[in-house]
Amino acid sequence: MILSWKKTCLKTAAFVLGGALLLPSVTAHAATAYTATDNDTFWSLSKKFGVPLTTLMSANSKIDPLNIYAGLKLTIPSTVSAKSNASVSAQSVTTAAGKSLSYSKVIDVKATAYSAAAEENGKWGGVDYFGDALELGTIAVDPKVIPLGTKLYVTGYDFNGLPVGGLVGTAKDAGSAIKGNRIDIFIPGSRSFVSGFGIQNVKVYVLK
Repeated sequence: MILSWKKTCLKTAAFVLGGALLLPSVTAHAATAYTATDNDTFWSLSKKFGVPLTTLMSANSKIDPLNIYAGLKLTIPSTVSAKSNASVSAQSVTTAAGKSLSYSKVIDVKATAYSAAAEENGKWGGVDYFGDALELGTIAVDPKVIPLGTKLYVTGYDFNGLPVGGLVGTAKDAGSAIKGNRIDIFIPGSRSFVSGFGIQNVKVYVLK
């Protein structure tokens, strides 16, 4: 599926991502300064420092996430998690490999697929919303429905370019054509091969 518009100004990203499924409440404390390298992205830094992606982007709201370069000064917030009083009954789904995954909700969506072809990714090339290389497991979503950074398990598709039974992935991309209950799954391979996926009805498990 051609992504006619792949990247947007992310100054409002913290607001969009505010609905992320982070059940514990988070309290911000002292922040530290960090000097970026050419290999850094918000996604990799959130993993490196153990800071929620939403919190990191909010602390650096004036930074263009597609222009993180060596020497750029970033703020790494320190966080302390507090237990939530809310009680959520977790459900689980078993993958084709026999692994049990806990999820908070399941969504019926229409799915399409896209490749790394330049025609589908515009001037940004084969990278996702955060500037990371596209890979199997990258899923484009509407951030208003599924917050960016959310882990997902997709089932119900029929295509030999994807794992049999289900795909564990991450909401790491977006596009103007992906609105509402829609997802676009990145599949390695030629554009003609990936186009064979067509449009399919699938289930998306939002993992905890």
